[in-house]
Amino acid sequence: MREDRLAAATSGDLRADRRYLYAEASAAEGDQVAAAELFAQCLEIVPDWAPAWFALGSARERLGDVDGAIAAYRRAAASDLEDVLGASLTLARLGEVPTPAAAAPAYVARLFDQYAPRFDAHLVGSLGYRGPALLYEAVRDVCERTNRPMHFARALDLGCGTGLAGAAFRGCVDHLEGVDLSEGMIAQARAKGIYDALHVGEIVAQLHAARAHSFDLIVATDVLVYIGDFTPLFRETIPVLTPGGLLALTTETHAGEGYVVGSDSRFTHARSYVLGIAENVGLHVRLLENASTRRNKHSEMAGLICVISS
Repeated sequence: MREDRLAAATSGDLRADRRYLYAEASAAEGDQVAAAELFAQCLEIVPDWAPAWFALGSARERLGDVDGAIAAYRRAAASDLEDVLGASLTLARLGEVPTPAAAAPAYVARLFDQYAPRFDAHLVGSLGYRGPALLYEAVRDVCERTNRPMHFARALDLGCGTGLAGAAFRGCVDHLEGVDLSEGMIAQARAKGIYDALHVGEIVAQLHAARAHSFDLIVATDVLVYIGDFTPLFRETIPVLTPGGLLALTTETHAGEGYVVGSDSRFTHARSYVLGIAENVGLHVRLLENASTRRNKHSEMAGLICVISS
């Protein structure tokens, strides 16, 4: 998905655009030296074009020029006030700025608008994504252990994407809603006819606007990798859930403490962090297991499956 992030609209100058395309082709062929030179030439023509600065940073980083990459990423951030390219995440990954509380909404929306047409084929087919199935089994396990029917009157799918989680849970839900920042993903989900209602929006804001006790199940699969600080999300969940309602989520994890930006600019959360935030806001962790929901670069990505009750 890194290449999607580097895809750029026109700079406004055909000479710069041409060099940018040549640079992209060089980078794709593995010639990062040529790519860096061409991106630099592009920036001589359009000095404030954020996509070229970000792409130059990426080429330099692949060449091992970390200081040069950081300088380019900083220029990208300065020229991209909405952080559409996610330069703040990249700088945080490199230890140059404090870890943000979440990815910028504009970054997430753009990333997944570009990704939407091939999302299912790539995520499931290429990366072996199985988050929804694992989460469904985790919820069923909690229901069995607490003598609760595996049936929910109203469920909300946070970061619903194209509807993979919705499809997994549809059979045990009477009314299913989904929310996602990406209009492209919502369009894909709507075409499947899985949901009773779909919303374009940021998930914490959607929870804040929801009626009290309006859902007895909230699921979040592969979306919390774009949120670092879980506190606002967990707090907004409490009034929205019915008494005893469930919040079921997946995230990626690491062996340290707290949350960090991982190598692919996604947040990873320590097991102790998830437990601590849930306890701090008054939620109860019913299940927390290590599980990989997908592959990353031919290796299993370390993750967590969590089911929490109000």
